[in-house]
Amino acid sequence: MHTPRTDPESRPGDERSTDLIRWAAFSCALVPVVLLWYGTSPAGAAGTTLGLAAVTAVCRLLLRRSERYAARLLTEAHAPCAAHRGRRQSTGTGSHRGGRHSGGNSPVG
Repeated sequence: MHTPRTDPESRPGDERSTDLIRWAAFSCALVPVVLLWYGTSPAGAAGTTLGLAAVTAVCRLLLRRSERYAARLLTEAHAPCAAHRGRRQSTGTGSHRGGRHSGGNSPVG
């Protein structure tokens, strides 16, 4: 049976992505064996192995990057509200919204 991790830094997505990468690596090893079994040339099986390994490596990189991004978003979501304020804070009256103000109701000319 599969036991959950007790590592304090582990997140639920880590275990699933690790399992996914393990299955991908297993497939990279299994596909060339099947190709050789069915009579494909060793060079063709080797080329397929390299292609699958490259695709698996890129997918792993993208998966890890998306996990880090999601973890960062979760961290920012739990941060204080002051961290989310940008340069522009609401002034309440809207009198400092930018643009030219001529002082009265006279047209700008």
